[in-house]
Amino acid sequence: MNATPLTDKDIRWADYVFVSAMVVQRESAMELIGRCKKLGVKIVAGGPLFTSEYEKFEEVDHLVLNEAETTLPAFIQDLGKGHPKHIYTSKERPDIRKTPLPMWQLLDIRKYSTMSLQYSRGCPFDCDFCDIVVLNGREVRTKSRDQFLAELDALYNRGWRAGVFIVDDNFVANKRKLSEEILPAIIDWQKERDYPFSLSTQGSIDLADDEELMRLMVTAGFDSVFVGIETPNEDSLAECNKRQNINRDLVASVKKIQNHGLQVQGGFILGFDSDPVSVFKSQINLVQKSGIVVAMVGLLNAPRGTKLYQRLKKEDRLLENVSGDNTDCSMNFVPKMDRETLINGYRQVLTTIYSPKQYYMRVKTFLKQYKPKKRRGISHLQFWHIWAFIRSVWFLGITDRGRWPYWGFFVSTLLRRPRSFPISMTFAIHGFHFRTVVRKYIGVPVKDASA
Repeated sequence: MNATPLTDKDIRWADYVFVSAMVVQRESAMELIGRCKKLGVKIVAGGPLFTSEYEKFEEVDHLVLNEAETTLPAFIQDLGKGHPKHIYTSKERPDIRKTPLPMWQLLDIRKYSTMSLQYSRGCPFDCDFCDIVVLNGREVRTKSRDQFLAELDALYNRGWRAGVFIVDDNFVANKRKLSEEILPAIIDWQKERDYPFSLSTQGSIDLADDEELMRLMVTAGFDSVFVGIETPNEDSLAECNKRQNINRDLVASVKKIQNHGLQVQGGFILGFDSDPVSVFKSQINLVQKSGIVVAMVGLLNAPRGTKLYQRLKKEDRLLENVSGDNTDCSMNFVPKMDRETLINGYRQVLTTIYSPKQYYMRVKTFLKQYKPKKRRGISHLQFWHIWAFIRSVWFLGITDRGRWPYWGFFVSTLLRRPRSFPISMTFAIHGFHFRTVVRKYIGVPVKDASA
């Protein structure tokens, strides 16, 4: 539905409509459910949204919750017998080595910029605000080497030649298996095909402690990794049990990862009980000094089922449902800090780090740290690259309010770091998008905490 409009004709054609959604997609999912009910088509729903809030979706005909490998077969079996139940749930953690290949032929890959594969489920850490351990557990389950290579083969044979996102919540959780088995196999696979895929994933900051693992990831074709940095305040890290980030120079760790050729995209959070009023300035300094160009800063929320949710419920501090979008200035609990102070401080952080001057300074910091591995592969110049560059010059250098910082950045990069010019211009385009998003969110009124 992100790539193709869903028509009533599509719905009427189907015997059942299967919908999976994350919490942030609640509004869209509810709209779809309403359309299906109006057209008289039955609905089968699953995924994180429905697993965590199944009691709120009585209008859904069949709820297939938790991990599909355990619950979907039972539904299909009952459906074949003509008496499917309303709800299917299981606490079993399936062996994902038995998960079948995705049916890529059902997807129009021309409408996507990145494909997604999964290697593992679960995370060994236990951050109190994260529902990954609720949904997927703390025991890290991995696919086999041959199974994962078969998934790469399936994408390659489908004609895909671009980015692949390994969607694991913590790809580096099982470092030994990665280093000894999986990454060497991916390296051989990529080399044999002249590196058709650029890879990205998510991981924890302790990746910085393993130089060999970083070297292997870059050799395998990884060029970026999303890392939960969260906050510079040690008390807040201890409060949320983010133990892997405690007693660590976060800026130095980020720099080390980027020195090895992996761009760090960072997640940051404001709104912990232990946050002092000075946290906004500290957060800005952390983002700027680290050289994390893509910095996702959000307000703390408590997803259902998490330890944070349970604690706030006991303290009678929970409010409305979490929206799933921690950048929309909403919170589902009463914070310790004055709510208006917190949200205004949050807005200050966003407007500062994504102002043209600060943003371009951060890109320059990144370029000083970043040492990408040279390789052949998918980076062939195409006509749309040239057209995108021309359009970016028009928007950023002529019509945008930040045109003067842009031209300063443009000229200095061209003169001092000409080899980094392509990625610099890509970041400039991203910055325009980020500023557009920030302008949207800073205009959101501050909600009354009692609402």
